[in-house]
Amino acid sequence: KKSSIATHLQLAYRTLFFHTLFSLSIVENDLKKIAVLVMEKAKEICEKRSLTDFEAVATEGDARNALCDAVEKRYADMLIMGSHGYGSFKRAILGSVSDYCAHHAPCSVLIVKKPKANANH
Repeated sequence: KKSSIATHLQLAYRTLFFHTLFSLSIVENDLKKIAVLVMEKAKEICEKRSLTDFEAVATEGDARNALCDAVEKRYADMLIMGSHGYGSFKRAILGSVSDYCAHHAPCSVLIVKKPKANANH
């Protein structure tokens, strides 16, 4: 069943996997606060562009799985996502969320490249 929402904004944030001397709950709360701020900014951008039929969700977890799960759950026609533009070494170490989604999402994926700093438009 198709979702009636025209646009779904999804943000995933990963919590730390290791314990340190610092309280993880403080760090995790900070991550949640940042996620809320990012989603509020995204909502603001949508509203400024007269996009009113949307929902915004921030979830804890791996971005690759969160995005693929979200499009599958909502029977999305397309996943539009950005790319950090990491070089091959960094991408090999960190992995590529956009590459993963392009191969695993159950819908078409549009990857928007990060503009180059010296691009003249």
